[in-house]
Amino acid sequence: MQHGGDVIEELTADHREMDDLFDRIEALPPGSPERRRLLDQLTIEMVRHSVAEEQHLYPAVREHIPRGDALADKEAADHGRVEQLLKDLEGMDADEPEFVHLFAKLRTEVRAHVQDEEDNLFAQLRAACGPELLDLLGQEARLSKESAPTRPHPGPRSSPLASKILSPGLGLVDRARDLITGRGK
Repeated sequence: MQHGGDVIEELTADHREMDDLFDRIEALPPGSPERRRLLDQLTIEMVRHSVAEEQHLYPAVREHIPRGDALADKEAADHGRVEQLLKDLEGMDADEPEFVHLFAKLRTEVRAHVQDEEDNLFAQLRAACGPELLDLLGQEARLSKESAPTRPHPGPRSSPLASKILSPGLGLVDRARDLITGRGK
């Protein structure tokens, strides 16, 4: 799926890319070093995607959807669990026994989150917002992903404003670390 368009199209394209990376990782034999490289790429994409959602999608959900606070809180909590799993996997070699278990848990969490967003949240947002707002949110999401962190930083979820202020700095540090280590190539 190609990137661009409104926020729902942009985030759905991210979801398909993540599905593809999950499939590619699972297709490799356990312990393959390529699994580690692909998991690093998946982590980069997932963290950037989460930042875009937390900065732009969830504030729109809170503002435009009835009971949007509860929906956004649930989705942000999902992100917290996923980010902790990514952090747990971050320093792990693909041949470690726990890698397979944590990876399976990560995929289960992400699948449930994606299905809920695509079947529930996106439909409600499309019904509540006009195309101009959805297009603007798509542009903002793409821009935020450019400077977003590339590594998991689990912890208490910050406000969208705090995230907009802190994420570019974290992103800069993460990209510098990636450049030095060759991660994400």
